[in-house]
Amino acid sequence: MRENIIYLAIVSAVKAGAEILKIYNAPDADFGVEMKADNSPLTIADKISHQTIVENLQQFNIPILSEEGAHLSYAERSSWRELWVVDPLDGTKEFIKRNGEFTVNIALVENGAPVLGVIYVPVKKDLYFAERTIGAFKMTNVDEYNIPTDMSAVIEKSVMLPMASRREKSVVVASRSHLSPETQLFIEEYAKSHPNLEMQSAGSSLKICMVAEGAADVYPRFAPTMEWDTAAGHAIAHVAGCRMYNPETGQELIYNKEDLHNSWFIVDRI
Repeated sequence: MRENIIYLAIVSAVKAGAEILKIYNAPDADFGVEMKADNSPLTIADKISHQTIVENLQQFNIPILSEEGAHLSYAERSSWRELWVVDPLDGTKEFIKRNGEFTVNIALVENGAPVLGVIYVPVKKDLYFAERTIGAFKMTNVDEYNIPTDMSAVIEKSVMLPMASRREKSVVVASRSHLSPETQLFIEEYAKSHPNLEMQSAGSSLKICMVAEGAADVYPRFAPTMEWDTAAGHAIAHVAGCRMYNPETGQELIYNKEDLHNSWFIVDRI
């Protein structure tokens, strides 16, 4: 049953990515940019990706919490022991800038913990996925035309995370669009114990993926995020041997809270 669920999430993410690319690659595309109440951008691609994912995921009759969907009250959500947490287009600012650093994020959360995660990078055709009984993996060069026919075939064509690293430098990865003073301070302090430190920037949930696959050592985030920004990456990072935690409490992030905002967090290796 769980293999069917993660396979469906993978297919949903890749199909949504294909719909996003149709808009992204159109020569005269009008992204239809609107500004939401929190002053973050919303495009036609966000909406179409949301519709595609919901159409695919609803067959399992598991409630869906999506950035672009209706957000029910906590009184209604509090009884959900299992739910999908979805960001149909994570990195909308990167999408608008056309730098390719945006993703489709799908997570399955059980009792507040992300147990399954899928992140698809449409422009690069990279797929990250994880489930605690299966493992964490990366598959390259996957799109709507060559999705393997079942979960066994997906795993066969994927590489387990983390991948072997031959880096000589420690790498800290930070947000391309949200480098706060607090994050900068963390990096400066981290550099004191890691003098041969290299800093890299990336958009969307790619930063979490970089730590999960071993391309970076730490990702500090001292700026606002929502649950749908991190749930899929959290699942992948956890299964790949990382932790995503509140630096003040040391506790892992939890999901389907009354307030859907995350605390500040750090992603690093256990």
